[in-house]
Amino acid sequence: MTTDAPEDWKHWHEHRTATVSAPYGPLALTGTHWIEDFPEGQLPGIPGRWAAEADAVLLKATAEDGLTVEGKPFTGEITLGADLGPADGARVGHGERRFVVLVREGIWGVRDFDPNSPGRQAFKGIEATEYDPRWSVPGHFTPYGESRTVRVENADGRARGLGLGGVLAFTLDGQDLTLQVSVESDGTLWAVFADSTSGDSSHRFRFLRPAAPDAEGRTTVDFNRALLPPCAFADHFICPFPPPGNTLGTPIAAGERNLL
Repeated sequence: MTTDAPEDWKHWHEHRTATVSAPYGPLALTGTHWIEDFPEGQLPGIPGRWAAEADAVLLKATAEDGLTVEGKPFTGEITLGADLGPADGARVGHGERRFVVLVREGIWGVRDFDPNSPGRQAFKGIEATEYDPRWSVPGHFTPYGESRTVRVENADGRARGLGLGGVLAFTLDGQDLTLQVSVESDGTLWAVFADSTSGDSSHRFRFLRPAAPDAEGRTTVDFNRALLPPCAFADHFICPFPPPGNTLGTPIAAGERNLL
């Protein structure tokens, strides 16, 4: 059986477009609020009173707040851990809006997802370069053998730790290149990278998610599936910038480039 890579890429691009424009996709994010910045407990535009505790968030609400928890009207107090699933599964809501509880380096926050967000209404699509086989090359992953964390600036201007699990090596257009990558819980890899098109004909940085390496460390580095980071769709995401060594000097004119 043969694989039609260009057709597979087309389906991937269509699925990505549908995913980001879904009612609770990244375009629906209208705010990320860190609870410690609001000691009175009133988050901008979000009903209820929110307080950060050591390992959870305490939410207090009255009937006038109009909040729901698990789809039912809520009054009183409830302790909330982080929402780990997609935004449409967040426990706390207000009409169609969903409030996602998150924690980063011990700092608790709430994200506000609204299907009627201006970003979602204005979305016209993702500019992406059609599949070209020269951008898909063999890669080899070498784990560090120990956990490494580097501090990198995030899109919101704060520096946070980025966990790195190893080096992904590959050859592109005769150049030997490497990327520092994270290892996800399912074994797949994640790279935050920039290149000489970044900030010009492509977004200022992008993501790449190669498949889990085999027992010999082999995987495929396919820049046809380079991804725009969530912060390309909404300013309220806190995407990490590329770590040291992940700004490639070669142009990667492939994959998702910008919003239309």
